[in-house]
Amino acid sequence: MTDLSKHKLELDYPCDWEYKVVIRKENEIKDIIKDVIDQREHNITPSKQSSQGKFTSHTLKMEVNDEKDRQDIYKQLGEHKDIKMVI
Repeated sequence: MTDLSKHKLELDYPCDWEYKVVIRKENEIKDIIKDVIDQREHNITPSKQSSQGKFTSHTLKMEVNDEKDRQDIYKQLGEHKDIKMVI
């Protein structure tokens, strides 16, 4: 098995990037994403619902400018009070 932690991800920036965002079903994904990325152009697509119906996942696709931008967005999404998980 290959240990991917030893390899650096090489991307040509700017590029499109997808984040998988998991939230509680009662929360509104559009409001959450607006809190994090404000007016940046993006696309949100519903993905799946948990087996017990408590959570929903969504794919957030947007252009990232560089490695720092990509990681900053990931961190901000992960720190948002209404987001359960970011992949």
